[in-house]
Amino acid sequence: MGRAQPRPRRPRRGRARPSPARRLSATALDQARSAGKFTPVHDAWWAAAVRAHGDAEGTRALIEVLLLGRHLTHEHIVAGLATALRAGALTADAVALEARKAAQVEDEPAVEVPAPRPVAGPGAGTVTFLHEWRLNHLPQDTRPLPSVSHYDQLLRHRRAGGGDLREGEAP
Repeated sequence: MGRAQPRPRRPRRGRARPSPARRLSATALDQARSAGKFTPVHDAWWAAAVRAHGDAEGTRALIEVLLLGRHLTHEHIVAGLATALRAGALTADAVALEARKAAQVEDEPAVEVPAPRPVAGPGAGTVTFLHEWRLNHLPQDTRPLPSVSHYDQLLRHRRAGGGDLREGEAP
């Protein structure tokens, strides 16, 4: 007997059907939007990150931001997203830093911080660099300055005639 011929496929019109996983993730995103957990700020930051880094990297950055919800409150993450978006800082690390700063403002009294550097563009937000933030939050160092005088003995050499020979002098 002969093999059955496969039935010819009809050409698809319009867009291809999304995969079940994509439909599920779209449903989850719609549910998060309707519950107020995925805000317009999330959408705006995600769109900017995709424009800056490409679809895959921008979406990965958004996933990292969403995972911050394990350790930070939703309000702090949204505040971090808004600040990072205004400043043009489109990385998950920048959002995390700004979200932690927003959380810290609630927890401790205000600390005088040097004036932020101007950022190009009207209405641009400010982003504090991590090393500046750490230096501003370190306790005062009360230790004495180190002395290197005991190393001077290493610079002296003895002459054969008994006198000292300093480094750089001819023997």
